[in-house]
Amino acid sequence: MRYIIHRILMMIPTLLVISLICFIIIQLPPGDYLESYIAELESQGETVDETKIAFLRQEYGLDKPLWEQYLYWLTGMLQGDFGYSFEYDLPVSEVVGDRLVLTMIVSFVTIIFTWIIAFPIGIYSAVRQYSWGDYSLTFLGFIGLATPNFLLALVMLYLANVHFGTSIGGLMDPEYIDQPWSWGKVLSVLEHLWIPVVVIGTSGTAGMIRRLRANLLDELQKQYVITGRAKGLPSFKLLTKYPLRMALNFFIADIGAILPSIISGAEIVAVVMSLPTTGPMMLGALQSQDMYLAGSFLMFLSTLTVIGVLISDIALAMLDPRIRLQGGVTR
Repeated sequence: MRYIIHRILMMIPTLLVISLICFIIIQLPPGDYLESYIAELESQGETVDETKIAFLRQEYGLDKPLWEQYLYWLTGMLQGDFGYSFEYDLPVSEVVGDRLVLTMIVSFVTIIFTWIIAFPIGIYSAVRQYSWGDYSLTFLGFIGLATPNFLLALVMLYLANVHFGTSIGGLMDPEYIDQPWSWGKVLSVLEHLWIPVVVIGTSGTAGMIRRLRANLLDELQKQYVITGRAKGLPSFKLLTKYPLRMALNFFIADIGAILPSIISGAEIVAVVMSLPTTGPMMLGALQSQDMYLAGSFLMFLSTLTVIGVLISDIALAMLDPRIRLQGGVTR
């Protein structure tokens, strides 16, 4: 408990430093959103309302020094106010809305899909090393690792359009876009969900299979497994008692990367497949220098990463008795 409290307290200065770095990164490009907006209007031959621009600068503190802008943004986040999106002309919390829900649905289902496929295949490949099944699954795994997700998305879009005459872009039928949630909308999302899940989960599944196989093979060759096999322990019990538990360390350690991926989603795949998730919105916010929207996304990802690392460290200590929470040399 002392360790957990210490780690939670350490998260506070860590997140403060991260927030400062995020703010600096957003401010690094020259100008701001309003300057980009003025340049866009002038390139289109439209007149610029200088009074409105000056009002917006004063209203959102863009005319103040950078340190005041940072404090204004930080104190707002602590109070649940993530700022205002200039591009969408709405508060950030309203802009994210359904996109965050849809991103979490896609990410959670993709994670579950990855685990369901990778675990049995990885265990089988390790237990049946150098069998025809192992060679075949390894070959498929290498194909999954070598195929970019966005390329697989393009191929599936093409095949669905040519052979079935249907579009699999998006996550719902057009009539449900920007509409309140209903049973029809839920069913439409479920109908469109499986294609993005398969596309996004392909590389993750292949990578997890290879790592699980490698870790489990390393454990199966250790002396305690050989001794247990010599004593006549049942194969399934011998596999699940210790080797499989020890081989899952990498899986637990990946929690720190899984949590932020729930929010970020697969940006390139989302753009290719026209998915209404947060990935394309985050890319657009960074490109247009929509500072509050981009900064909120970066802070979401950073916070989830810090929380994920804490959860993975605690879970690793509970799973593997060789790992201790306190430092020092064990005698």
